[in-house]
Amino acid sequence: VQLQACGGGLVQAGGSLRLSCAASGSIFSANSMAWYRQITGKAREMVAHITRSGNTAYAESVKGRFTISTDIVKSTLYLQLSSLKPEDTAVYYCQISLNGMDFWGKGTQVTVSS
Repeated sequence: VQLQACGGGLVQAGGSLRLSCAASGSIFSANSMAWYRQITGKAREMVAHITRSGNTAYAESVKGRFTISTDIVKSTLYLQLSSLKPEDTAVYYCQISLNGMDFWGKGTQVTVSS
């Protein structure tokens, strides 16, 4: 499975973006899917996670501002980012756990200006 993330960009604080992650194959059988981010000089961290049953979890720093969702028919994972802050500036990566393996997309840059 190949993942292609897009939707990043430059936005002012308080603004919104929607990230998309399109999979080359079906994600119907995926055990879980997630979005991670990596701030320059820091370790990659998970920001949002969704299970096959639809249960979601978020990092405390983004709870109430970010929303993870999936479109199984389109084999696409989304992350809605709202009320963005400069500290959300990072490269965002999508990840899928499928058949015992983890697949990662190339990152998409999100830059939030103050």
